[in-house]
Amino acid sequence: MGKHFGARPTRRDVLRGAAIGALAAGGLARPAIAQTRNVTLTLPWVPEGPNLMTFVAKANGYWSKEKLNVDIAKGTGSVGAAQAVGNGQFQFGVSAATAGLQQAALGLPIAQISCCSYDAFMAVVTMSDSGVAKPKDLEGKKIACTAKSGDFPFLPVFAANAGVDLSKVEILQVDLNVRQRLLIEKQVSAISAFAPSVVPGYLANGFSPKIMLFSQYNLPLFGNCLFTQQALLEKEPGFCGAIAEGLNEAIKFVLLKPEESLDIFFKANPEMALAKGARELNKLALDFFRYSVMHDASKQNGIGYAPPADYKTMMDLVMKYVAPEGKQPDLEKVVSNKYAGGVKLTAAEWETVKASCSDVTKLLS
Repeated sequence: MGKHFGARPTRRDVLRGAAIGALAAGGLARPAIAQTRNVTLTLPWVPEGPNLMTFVAKANGYWSKEKLNVDIAKGTGSVGAAQAVGNGQFQFGVSAATAGLQQAALGLPIAQISCCSYDAFMAVVTMSDSGVAKPKDLEGKKIACTAKSGDFPFLPVFAANAGVDLSKVEILQVDLNVRQRLLIEKQVSAISAFAPSVVPGYLANGFSPKIMLFSQYNLPLFGNCLFTQQALLEKEPGFCGAIAEGLNEAIKFVLLKPEESLDIFFKANPEMALAKGARELNKLALDFFRYSVMHDASKQNGIGYAPPADYKTMMDLVMKYVAPEGKQPDLEKVVSNKYAGGVKLTAAEWETVKASCSDVTKLLS
């Protein structure tokens, strides 16, 4: 899963386009004019904290400096985003790592070119007064789940790793919009969900949620990553590199300047500012994302680096629990670290990020 081999053209060479050299009256060649290229990128969901970095990349010119005009489209879920990239509907897409690996196992020619988040925050979420202080306490109680939610397939392995007999837990399959309400109304003792999607809302309404992360039980289930098609990566590595490295630059900006990042986000998506407490809700969701980037992989190897051992584990989990009918893909083709390493933070900057994510640290303690 290392760097792809072969000579790599510079991004300027690849992106310059077809320039016409014509002789001027004095016999001098006219300078080539770089053409702006339109690019399509889909989000995994609506604009929100975990995908906010895409709007930063666009607004700060990390893509336009390479003559790329990126159109950012909202999505309908990580699996849908990965499928849309794999079938060529979009050139690039942001999707949970496991969703991309699932589609690769099912035969879509998809390739990950930046690991943006090292935890999807799949979790069992309870309330402080629910009587569930640890996973084992789930036995004899009810938990609400949504079958189509990306966390649900991994609930059994979480339970096994946490020492929970899932046969002693009553699992209620409910609609996504009903799940959160059941916990508030105490009809269930817990829910299975992506914590950043539900916890900010609970806190905003005065509740005290408790989070039990799947990742705390030997389950490396990474969050949003950048995907493209394998054919595009092979044919235009410089183009793909410009998108990946621009996004990596944006992630660094988001890590170090969260308030400015939120300003950029709301300017690009003014409708997202209309809800009550919108800035606070999105700030917490963004801090979950920022917290997830504080991983040894990014600290040691740079923003975007995908640790091979963790991806091998994730692939095994996907094959067993999500795509058992699929075929084990070649991870060398599916996950690339070609564009990682160019964007790094200093030790002092990482300490600053850690201090500024204290809200998430407290929730996870």
